[in-house]
Amino acid sequence: MGDMKDRAQQKGRQAMGKAKESAGRATGDRGMANEGRGQQAKGQAQEAMGQAKDKLSEAGDKVKGMFKKS
Repeated sequence: MGDMKDRAQQKGRQAMGKAKESAGRATGDRGMANEGRGQQAKGQAQEAMGQAKDKLSEAGDKVKGMFKKS
């Protein structure tokens, strides 16, 4: 359940960042545009961390399964 909430937050952060970047560009506010890009990057980094965590968990489950079969 926590994973779904985390994923939603990551996607939300990326979407908000994209909106901020677009608004900053439209209004000529470089600070806002840069803040939006930073927010997007943070969301993408968190998403990548979550994916890596999932892969490690899957690998751990496979190893456990190998030892249970023996």
